[in-house]
Amino acid sequence: MNGLLGYVSCAVLWLGLVVKSPDLIRHRRDPYLLTICAVLGLGGLCFLLGAPPTVGGVNRLSGIPNLAAPLTYAAITAYSAASQILVALWRGGPGVHRTTRRWVLAYAGVVLCIAVMFLLGDAPVERREDLDTYYATTPYLREMILLYLAGHLTAVTVTAFSALRWAREVRGPLRAGLITLGAGAVCGAGYSMSKLVAVGARWSGQDWPALGTDVAQAAAGLGALLTATGVLIPVAGPRLAEWRRAWRTYVRLAPLERELDDILTRRRLRLPRPRWSSPATRLVWRQTSIHNALSHLDAYVDRELYDETREAALRTSGDPERAAATAWAAVIAAAAGLCLTDPDERGREALGPASGRVRRPVHAGESEWFQERAPGPDALVRIADALATSPLVRRATAGVRAMTAERSSAV
Repeated sequence: MNGLLGYVSCAVLWLGLVVKSPDLIRHRRDPYLLTICAVLGLGGLCFLLGAPPTVGGVNRLSGIPNLAAPLTYAAITAYSAASQILVALWRGGPGVHRTTRRWVLAYAGVVLCIAVMFLLGDAPVERREDLDTYYATTPYLREMILLYLAGHLTAVTVTAFSALRWAREVRGPLRAGLITLGAGAVCGAGYSMSKLVAVGARWSGQDWPALGTDVAQAAAGLGALLTATGVLIPVAGPRLAEWRRAWRTYVRLAPLERELDDILTRRRLRLPRPRWSSPATRLVWRQTSIHNALSHLDAYVDRELYDETREAALRTSGDPERAAATAWAAVIAAAAGLCLTDPDERGREALGPASGRVRRPVHAGESEWFQERAPGPDALVRIADALATSPLVRRATAGVRAMTAERSSAV
């Protein structure tokens, strides 16, 4: 195995283990989490032990030529069993615990047999990459090699069959995870088959070293990447979907925050922007900033402007929710313009939707009306959309913008 390939594959799998470690610490007795971590940890251990620099280091430190081989084979066997147990736990059922115990006992026996065969065999020449083919005809070592390859091939075949068959019955992140895990198991089967074919060629007097090294290890590396991904997708999928929804909402609220930006800045109502935070945290920050600004506008609302814009939007779209969002967008934009031009920070007058005429003063009752009917988090998104797209909002706020310009020039 190429050392770099082995260490990169190990890092990929152990990175997944690091991601899952906090959950494992909180739920130490959860067999599902234990198995996920076992798959990731043992898979990484296989590549770490199989890398030629590690092989040389283990053999040198132990003083036993090729001791790294049975250690690697034992790790591969344990990894194979953990992968099959993971699929069984995903599927569940009344006999799942009995099935997992049988797999554990069977593969514990395989690991024990690997150790015994290595002790009985004779492997005096260190082989860091092609021990399988080099000792393919050596008594006891031959059986050890066949045993671990057969055990691995059996486990990955069952895993691939179970995962892909079950994937047809489920949907969502679990389906994607099962398909990816099944594909990783198929690649793992390619690893075992390549090794077995190379060993069989050695028995017939042929020598195909590239098949047992380059081809097999490429299949193993791809299988490790797909396996780690498949294991993590069902776990991370819901969280990623939540982050995606939060990010989309965060982006859609941008027009509303821009409309309120001057108020947030001049009145110092915006909280410090979070850095290196999740989309959900950013969304809460933007929603909080918007609500802070809206609470500052309650004295500047124009109820008549709301009613007139809502009626016009309702005639155009026929959708009550969309009409209400359009009306709120007009009221908020108009109130923001008035607030910025009011030296006393109190609303004195409001403008009509498009005429530019001066309306009556805003009374305390309208402030209470605004507070009672203030839009919630879901409505804020529709209001932001209306601000960005609705021509009614642009017409409704044209008069306020004209007055704002006149007041600014007068000052």
